[in-house]
Amino acid sequence: MTDLTITNKLYKKHPGSYLLTYIKKCKEGEIIIGNELMQMLDILLDNFQNPDYRYDKSESNTRIKFIETECKHYEAPFAGKPFILTLRQKAFTEALYSFKMYDDEINRWVRLFQESLLLIARKCGKTPFVSALVLAEWFCGELGTKALCSSNDYEQADLMFQAIEAMREESPKLAKVTRKNIKGIYFGNPKYRKTKGKFSYSNKGNIRKISAKTGAKEGKNIKVGAVDEVHELKDNRSIMPIRQALSTQDEPLFFEMTTEGFTEDGYLDQRLVEARQVLKEELHRPRWLIWLHTQDSEEEVWQDEESWVKSNPDLGVIKKRSFLRQMIEEAKTNSATKAFVLAKDFNIKQSSAQSWLDLSAIVNLDTFDLKDFAGSFYISGNDFAETTDLCSSTILFKRPNDKKVYFHTRYWIPESKLQDSPDDVDYEAWAKAGWITIVKGNVVESSVIADWHFELLKDYDLKPCKSGFDNRFAKDFQNRYLELFGDKIAINIPQDFKVLNNPMRTLEADMRDGNVNYDNNPVCAWCFKNTGIILDKVGRIMPVKIHSTKRIDGTASKIIAYTTLEWHRSEFMALVG
Repeated sequence: MTDLTITNKLYKKHPGSYLLTYIKKCKEGEIIIGNELMQMLDILLDNFQNPDYRYDKSESNTRIKFIETECKHYEAPFAGKPFILTLRQKAFTEALYSFKMYDDEINRWVRLFQESLLLIARKCGKTPFVSALVLAEWFCGELGTKALCSSNDYEQADLMFQAIEAMREESPKLAKVTRKNIKGIYFGNPKYRKTKGKFSYSNKGNIRKISAKTGAKEGKNIKVGAVDEVHELKDNRSIMPIRQALSTQDEPLFFEMTTEGFTEDGYLDQRLVEARQVLKEELHRPRWLIWLHTQDSEEEVWQDEESWVKSNPDLGVIKKRSFLRQMIEEAKTNSATKAFVLAKDFNIKQSSAQSWLDLSAIVNLDTFDLKDFAGSFYISGNDFAETTDLCSSTILFKRPNDKKVYFHTRYWIPESKLQDSPDDVDYEAWAKAGWITIVKGNVVESSVIADWHFELLKDYDLKPCKSGFDNRFAKDFQNRYLELFGDKIAINIPQDFKVLNNPMRTLEADMRDGNVNYDNNPVCAWCFKNTGIILDKVGRIMPVKIHSTKRIDGTASKIIAYTTLEWHRSEFMALVG
């Protein structure tokens, strides 16, 4: 008997089932979903036929009706409109609430699923949806229900809490029997103190919020826990106290919802490993509802627009298809956008070090003669090393009415590192060609770079406008630069996402457009090839080594130079003429 035949048979047995309607449409191809969600739907089909389970839609229907009757959207473009659930949201809710199992410990039938994991692309309404479910459970559940909203930071936890509060406040019925203060949301309204029963002060249930950084998470006693954006969590330290706080309940509810992220070997990575084992029936976790809106491959993202609904199930309803098309086009020519879009819009995990530039952007055979810039001002970027890495100093030139940027770069490495270096390159050959200087001993003193700048002044009358540096090992450089050029030239460039994001993106765009002449320096090309990017949670980028043994110091010095140029462009271009 085929899955579709089974579905049709069950649909006749359970008329009006949103879950079976959803499964039927997915099986028939009317709704396109990924393989991982289909695996979960197959498990749910088996649950329908399992004699140890019962199926009762009454609780799910109550909560669906509550959401669609009492809850309203609170953000544009749907603000003020009734919260009408989509079919997949109703199917999720029905799956969560309708399967029952007999609990021998408390001698009654209870809800099968105690935990749920919802993985869905950004801007598909996950936070409002789960917030509405939390509010529905708080109102429709048992007396004294306590709920906790959590996330990696307080701001994200507050988004869920404020979503619940907005829906509560928008409903006259809900607002009449509840109140809110800085600690949380509670039953009972000061204007109606004489009210009795579940919706009065006698009901001690509440909704509160915490973050991973909040102390004193132990000792709480809750029935509902909801954690948003779990991809940002490095480990389970903030999760386990919440799960433990649910342990006294007969029918606890634990929600986890997220998109993919960039935290390497984080909490979500391990959680998804286990989830996928459950879906493949390699791990037995019958009380875990796993709902993954994922693509089946990266290739289909680029080749088949119709597949986008697998990770964006309400595309065209909540999320704009035109927006996603725009992001895809930008991702084709921008490495940072590509990594962010694949993770956030298609739930395709991106490793901690995505390749930054393709070979076509790196290869540039243009050269120039340093003598042509004699007498000019320059901006420099300087990246220093403690022992193992290269030291790199990049001199940046501009010409009037010329959109190109010209880089002259020198490298230094300790002599002691030549023999035990894991790199598959010939430093001695590069030294003979004049690209790199081999320094005796174990360390390259940063003052050497300042002395080289002074040599450029003596030999070519090249004068620094501003010299940016990474200050980790820069004390000697600062002291020597102060001695040679005064105290207003060298500036510290912090190495963080906020500072480096825009300059790195600008450098990438200039390289893709062929507007960077790095004098065909092979060490620079090698560093470019070794450079990857890491992204923070808002998509800002920083450079990182693709492989731990490779060097990216030449790239780092150029990004520092671009940052310095960005900060002092007007002053520098006035000197360029």
